[in-house]
Amino acid sequence: MRIVDAQVHIWSAGPPTTPTHRQVEVFTAEDLLAEMDEAGVDAAILHPPGWDPNAGAVAIEAAKRYPDRFAILGNFPLDRPESRGLIDGWKEQPGMLGLRFTFHAPHQQSWPSDGSLEWLWTAAEQANIPIALQAARFLPIVGQIAERHPGLKLIVDHCGGLGGTAHNKGADAFTHMPDLVALARFPNVAVKATGAPHYSSDPFPFTSIHPYLKQIYDAFGPQRCFWGTDITRMQCTYRQCVRLFTESLPWLSGPDLDLVMGDAVSNWLGWSRARGKG
Repeated sequence: MRIVDAQVHIWSAGPPTTPTHRQVEVFTAEDLLAEMDEAGVDAAILHPPGWDPNAGAVAIEAAKRYPDRFAILGNFPLDRPESRGLIDGWKEQPGMLGLRFTFHAPHQQSWPSDGSLEWLWTAAEQANIPIALQAARFLPIVGQIAERHPGLKLIVDHCGGLGGTAHNKGADAFTHMPDLVALARFPNVAVKATGAPHYSSDPFPFTSIHPYLKQIYDAFGPQRCFWGTDITRMQCTYRQCVRLFTESLPWLSGPDLDLVMGDAVSNWLGWSRARGKG
């Protein structure tokens, strides 16, 4: 089984402005690779974080140095007119497989629903560029986008939630499940089961979240459900993030486990290197 982490961050100009992430100035590709190797993780999708203005270049350099270990879902400023010219040729950058946007800033939160990003969905669909979204605040809108743009591959981050907080654990962290499961009817929508331990109200093996992982799996199937960690935000070890899926979920095994742990995200994003094919 080849294990591919669907979401990790590296950076050079920290510390993160998000307090739940490790408060370190620098987290390098080599730092990450050491942790991946210890946990038995073969490859990972880099998501350049917003707190580091150099994060895009840092990710591209990592993908250049370790093309079999790293690929990228990048980003650009959506409110700059010149950004529209970046879609053509976007995937010609080293390691670049698609895009990822979060819309955390207050002034950005209306963008997915107010029509201002229709150019993005249209251009990405035409260019075959998948887009991952931190969509917890607008899950029904994701369905509308998916329906208007059936050729656009969309990925919902972090099990469809906000990532877990001290007051948002267990059942309280999964009140969005009806909206998330409703998206499964769109074949161009997938889900990253990233950061799952951060939602748990109990220690490893995090049994409080098992029923919700099963709901996601049953709705989307192994072809559209991607394991991952967002490891710099996890309160547990990297190995425990792996074992949650490989050892602790009795309903996940065999070829379906292979898909969830790496083959499915590699197929969805078209990353042949992660499948050992080039």
